[in-house]
Amino acid sequence: MHIWGLHVIDAFIIVLYFVAMIWIGKRLSARMTNTDEFYLAGRRMGRIYQFFLNFGASTDASQAAALSREIYRQGIAGMWIQYLVLFLTPFYWFTAMLFRRARLTTVGDFFTERFESKFLGGAYAVFAIFMALIGSAVGYLVAAKTFMALTPKDPGAYTVEERLSVEQFEEYRRLREAYTTGALNPQEQDRFDELKSLDSQGKLRGFISHVEPLHFYLVFGGLVCIYVVLGGFAAAAITDTVQGVLMILFSCLLIPFGLVAVGGFKGLHAAVPEHMFWLLGTETLSEYAWYTIVAMAFSNLVSIVAVATSMQVSGSATNESSARFGMIGGMMFKRFMMIFWAMAGLLAIGLYAGHLNDPDLIWGYMTHNLLGPGFVGIMMIGVLAANMSSLDAQSIALSALFINQVYKPLLPGKSDAHYIFVGRIVVVLMILGGIGMALYVTNLLELFKYFISMPAIFGAAIWLGFMWRRLSRLAVIVQIFVSFMIMAIIPNVFQSWNAARSHAPFLQQTAEKRIEVTTKALKADVEAGLAERAGQKITKQRVIPSYPIFYEKIARENPEDPNSKLIGYGRFDAEIWMLSLVGMDFTSWSKAQLVAARFAFDALFPILLLIALSYFSKPAGKKTLDYFFAKVHTPVQPTPEQDLRKVAEHAADMQRFDSRKLFPQTQWEFHKPMKIDYLGFFGTWLLVGVIILLLWLTVSIGA
Repeated sequence: MHIWGLHVIDAFIIVLYFVAMIWIGKRLSARMTNTDEFYLAGRRMGRIYQFFLNFGASTDASQAAALSREIYRQGIAGMWIQYLVLFLTPFYWFTAMLFRRARLTTVGDFFTERFESKFLGGAYAVFAIFMALIGSAVGYLVAAKTFMALTPKDPGAYTVEERLSVEQFEEYRRLREAYTTGALNPQEQDRFDELKSLDSQGKLRGFISHVEPLHFYLVFGGLVCIYVVLGGFAAAAITDTVQGVLMILFSCLLIPFGLVAVGGFKGLHAAVPEHMFWLLGTETLSEYAWYTIVAMAFSNLVSIVAVATSMQVSGSATNESSARFGMIGGMMFKRFMMIFWAMAGLLAIGLYAGHLNDPDLIWGYMTHNLLGPGFVGIMMIGVLAANMSSLDAQSIALSALFINQVYKPLLPGKSDAHYIFVGRIVVVLMILGGIGMALYVTNLLELFKYFISMPAIFGAAIWLGFMWRRLSRLAVIVQIFVSFMIMAIIPNVFQSWNAARSHAPFLQQTAEKRIEVTTKALKADVEAGLAERAGQKITKQRVIPSYPIFYEKIARENPEDPNSKLIGYGRFDAEIWMLSLVGMDFTSWSKAQLVAARFAFDALFPILLLIALSYFSKPAGKKTLDYFFAKVHTPVQPTPEQDLRKVAEHAADMQRFDSRKLFPQTQWEFHKPMKIDYLGFFGTWLLVGVIILLLWLTVSIGA
């Protein structure tokens, strides 16, 4: 018996999970008596809760889908779209301490207090809400796509239009394979170009599903609304503990079944080209060379402090020790789970290479083909848990931002009960807003690349704000405006403005390259007579297609007319355009070099602009700065009363910290590292090494 294409056992498991989440929220609702409880769980979260809260708040199924998607496209080197965060983990040892010592509720509070500016606090709130809505839309999209892949229509039930779309995709897949191997004849080239344009416009589909995304979004979002509105941040923390266990199952469940289907690790290496197991790829065959990874990691390092949930998650800890160990533990465990996500991408190559029109469907497609009744239900609630654990903490953070940075300045002096009531309404509106945004989201990969750089607009000011007294409010305002124009306004205007999309200089592409690759023969090569046995070294011809320099894709306006004008599709890279204006020529660059240039610009430009502008403007008042940095330099005390006294005492005598500063008698507020700083920072780097070793061992088994 099936419901919407799901076995009744799987449907029952999903319903049972929904009921459990609502029950937890109901049990906690009586505690929600003040805003500290609703938004920070009374700052009572110890190391265990902090571990699962950090793991859950930073992990969702869209990340697994994006990582597996890129590995399906690029081989294991594609993992760096997500795995570059591995190299950022040691720095969380310091950010967790800073956010807990700041003793604030939201990142917006940081801008309001540090720069004496309600405008900056409000500007960050608007920015964070918009970014978070896009982020939640991605979570909705992944869950919906997974569910859609689990509920495919029988081909006999296709409409004429649906059947044509699927048949054209199969034709495009065959021609694309011939193109990449250099076997496409001239007569097929025009048809290939036509189908490529249709695919770029999203008109080709590999299958049709019973599920309508909107219906799924409303049910899924409604569930999160109920338990978060009832139980606040405490409900998010406790449900994240349950969801953390489910995320472990979600990450691991496909691997044993996939290995059996592909013939074990040896079968995997026999089915997947050798270069797809290279961790750093190559400059010609991968979009992720070593310098690309460095640039993306640096951009993400600048961005990590601007995540909306960061202040709240660390701020809910009992003390900075709980915040630090919970942060590092949760983040490192996520990095470990990502090895399983990477394996899922490799298995998808071995099992379905070229057969998926939309690589975002990998999880759902593999679940449908590899798992039986019961296991499908467990996988589905794992996907839901992965998204819900991010969505719940995020919706609370956005509610807090709106109340503190927008609502309270307009209507001050209301009771806590009033602010909690309005905050609950905001939670509902944020979740519904994410659903609205999900209806316009199509490409997970480009959104992830967008997320890496966009928070750097505010992240640069947060890093420098914690470190440098000289940083001024005017410098931050100007930098945010200019950076926002380059990273957000121009890319979005130019991707919808027809004059820009058809402007010839913006349609430049890199040169197509033909190369020879020495690799191990696959089973398919033996069957084609190119080798005597699998694993034998052979030389293959490869065609590296030209890449658009400024737009994501370029296609004919009318795919059926080879003479129609070219049009740019997707994000316009304004960063590359800015660099081209100073004389840089990108026509001979590789895709990896273009990506590296973009992210290096996003990371460095805001920092350099802030430093330059601050020397020509006035910083905040001495009293404000002394109080802020007294908090940063004062460990959290056992009780709230002791904490207030100690901070006030230190703010009145900031000279006491001069001997402990790394650069005394300057505006820089770096302290000399203590033993716990060395142990935490370099100990985390040791864990980074262990994770990389485990990853290398995983992709080497069966080679």
